[in-house]
Amino acid sequence: MEINKKRSVKILAVLMEWDYCDPKRGPSLDQEYFYKNLLKLADMVEPFWYDPYIKDLPRLQELLLNKAKEYKPDLIFFVPYLDQFRTATLDVLKAQYSTIAWFGDDTWRFDSYSSKLAPHFTYAATTDVFSISRYKKLGITPLVTQWAAQPGSEEPGPVPAAVYDHEVSFVGGYSSSRAWYIEQLAKHGIKVSCFGAGWPAGKVSFEEMFRIFYRTRINLNLSNSISSDIRFIVTSLRSIVNYLRSPKRAEQIKARNFEIPLAGGFQLTNYVAGLEKYLKIGEEVAVFSSPEECAQQIRYYLENEEERARAALMGYKRTAAEHTYLVRLERILTEILG
Repeated sequence: MEINKKRSVKILAVLMEWDYCDPKRGPSLDQEYFYKNLLKLADMVEPFWYDPYIKDLPRLQELLLNKAKEYKPDLIFFVPYLDQFRTATLDVLKAQYSTIAWFGDDTWRFDSYSSKLAPHFTYAATTDVFSISRYKKLGITPLVTQWAAQPGSEEPGPVPAAVYDHEVSFVGGYSSSRAWYIEQLAKHGIKVSCFGAGWPAGKVSFEEMFRIFYRTRINLNLSNSISSDIRFIVTSLRSIVNYLRSPKRAEQIKARNFEIPLAGGFQLTNYVAGLEKYLKIGEEVAVFSSPEECAQQIRYYLENEEERARAALMGYKRTAAEHTYLVRLERILTEILG
């Protein structure tokens, strides 16, 4: 999607500069995805990086209020993380400016987080269609959006790739449930190359991630929610406790669902309700709901190269046209600013 003309507006982007506020972890998704695309959509975008003040919240409130007063934005764009901003601060800003918060984890933390913060913004955007009715009970009509993908510095070559480095790979942080899935696939004779924090290969950069997606025949997308598979739950007392206590049991569409196809890769993902609204199952993406189904799908697509390659191409075209952060943010700004 090309933006022919930027909006003549001033946006104050209240974001995290570094991944989990730690410079050693590299740039945050806020910086890479939200800030860089807002720059393409508005004439004036001023970042307010809150990382340096994360341990001095009174100072953070003061600095944000002063920044808004000095900058006089048309819109203040937040991607909330934890409880950095007091509701009193948000109320002062809401009374003077238009403010919006992007809530991306409502599937598992609407009750504990979003529901408490959302009323203190002018607008609330949610990626969870099942939370719309819950927002309306608060007197809020949310803007419905979704996670998306950000193009790499290089467009993928001819899709699909001519040469592959991996037959099957997974990119994402280590978790016990993901490790269990990889172990189950190994029992079916399927080896998965794993990349990300906690795996032996370690974390990879954004560009390396895109390259892996493009140069892998089958890219797995494994949920980080607590698995409901009874075989995993009973593997340890800790797994049982986590299943009973963790709110993160609901599956959700995530950025990875769009990052893999935008890189030109073929995606095999755990099914999430609503995914079919964004990608055609069986044509643009393949899905599974158990380790056995996953193994079956892997064997099928390794044996049917033409079908796999066609799905990778179709997924790329759909995602490039409809599912980038630029598209998502443009639609949000259109709803707010016209």
